[in-house]
Amino acid sequence: MIRTSRFWPALLLALIVGLWTTSGRSQELTLRRAIDLTLTHSSSIGVAEAENRRSAADYREARSVYVPQVTVGASLGYAYGFPLSLEGSAPTVFNVASQSSLYSPSQREFIRAAQADWDASSLQSRDVRSKVLLDVVTSYVELNKWERKLPVLYSEKKVTGDMLHAVEERVKEGVDAPLEITKTKLKAAQADFGVAEAEGSANVLRHHLAELTGLPAASITTVASSIPALPEPDTESNETSPSLQDNPALAAADLRAKSEQLKARGEHKALYPSADAAMQYGLINTTLTDYAQFFRPGSFRENNVTIGVVIRLPLLNSTQRARAQAADADALRAKNQAQGTRAQVTGEVVRLQNAVRELTASRDVAQIQYELSQAELQAAQTRMQTRTATLRELQDASLQAVLYSGALMESEFDAERAQLQLLYQTGELDSWSAAAK
Repeated sequence: MIRTSRFWPALLLALIVGLWTTSGRSQELTLRRAIDLTLTHSSSIGVAEAENRRSAADYREARSVYVPQVTVGASLGYAYGFPLSLEGSAPTVFNVASQSSLYSPSQREFIRAAQADWDASSLQSRDVRSKVLLDVVTSYVELNKWERKLPVLYSEKKVTGDMLHAVEERVKEGVDAPLEITKTKLKAAQADFGVAEAEGSANVLRHHLAELTGLPAASITTVASSIPALPEPDTESNETSPSLQDNPALAAADLRAKSEQLKARGEHKALYPSADAAMQYGLINTTLTDYAQFFRPGSFRENNVTIGVVIRLPLLNSTQRARAQAADADALRAKNQAQGTRAQVTGEVVRLQNAVRELTASRDVAQIQYELSQAELQAAQTRMQTRTATLRELQDASLQAVLYSGALMESEFDAERAQLQLLYQTGELDSWSAAAK
C-alpha cells in the first residue's frame, strides 16, 4: 500500500507533464480555419465596416430632410413694454416647431450622391476583405511550401555532409585532389544556407499568420490538402482587354466619381427655387408678458399657430456659384482618378496574365528536370547495385535530385502566387477561397 500511494503522485505528475507538452505541440491549421479567423480578427475589415456604416448614416441624413423635424420646448421669460422676441419667437410657456423640405432639386442630387457613396463604401469594404484574404492565403501557401521544402533541404544537407566526409577520406587516400574538399565544402555551406533561409522564412510566416489569426505562432502547421486547386491558366488566350467587372476597387472608384458628379449637379441646382413646409405653435403666458396691451382688445390669443410654405428663389448668390464650380473641379478630378485606377488595374492584370504563362512554363521545365533527376538517381542506384558506379556518382545524383526537387517547389509557388494575385485583381479570389477545406 505504501508503494502504491507513492506511485500515484508520480503517475499524476507524469500525466500533467504529458498534457502540458502535448498542448505546446503544433496543431494542424487548415486554410479554411485560417481564413475564418483572419476575417474575424482583421482590424482593416473593422475599419472598412465602420466607414460603410458611416456612409449609410450619411445617406439616411440626406433623406431625412423630407421628414418633418419637430422641436418641443419653452421660451420662458418676462416681457415689459413693446413685445420683443427670444431667439426669434415670443416668450412662451410651451412651443412646438416643425420644418421639412417639400421641393428641393439640389437635395435630390445630394441624396443620389449619398447613395452612390454608400454603394462605393460597400464595394471598398469588399476590396479590403479581398486584400486581407489574399494576404492570409498567400502567407499560408508560402508557409506550406517551406514546410514541404524543409525535409528536402535537410536531405540535401545530409547528402552534402556525407559527400564532404567521403571526399575527405578520398583526399587522405590520395584519390582526389585537395581542391575537391573546397568544392564540397561550398556545396555543404550552400545547403546550410538553404536550411537557415527556409527555417527563418517559415518562422516569419508563422508569426505573420499568428498576427492575422490570433493563434500562437508555435501552434501553426499547415495542411496541404486543405488548399484548393487553382484554375489552370489560359496559355492560348491573347486577350488584351481583360474583363474587370468583378473588381470591387474599380467599381468603387467609378461610384466615387459618379457621387462627385451628382454633388456638383446638386450645387448647381442649389440656385433653383425650393420650398419648405413650416409650422409653429406657442402658448403665451399673459401673466409674465404684457402682450395684450399692444393688441386690439379681444384680438390677443394665448394659443398661437402658424402653418405655411416657405418658398426660396435665389437671384444673386456668387458664393454658391463658386461652390458649384469647385464641385465641378472635384468631379473632374474623381473622374480622372477612376480612369487612372482602371488603367493601372488593367495593366496589372495583363502583367499578371503574362507572368502566370511564363511561370507555368517555368514550372513545367522544373517538373521535367525533376523527373530526369529522379531517373538519373534510379539509374545510379541500379549501377551501384551492380557495382558499375562509384559512391561519388550516387551522391552527385542524389544531390541533383534534391536540388531539382527544391527548384520545382519554388517554381510551383511562384506560379501559384501569381495566380492568386490575378484572382484578386479579377475579383475571383472569394469564389476560389470558398472551396478551401
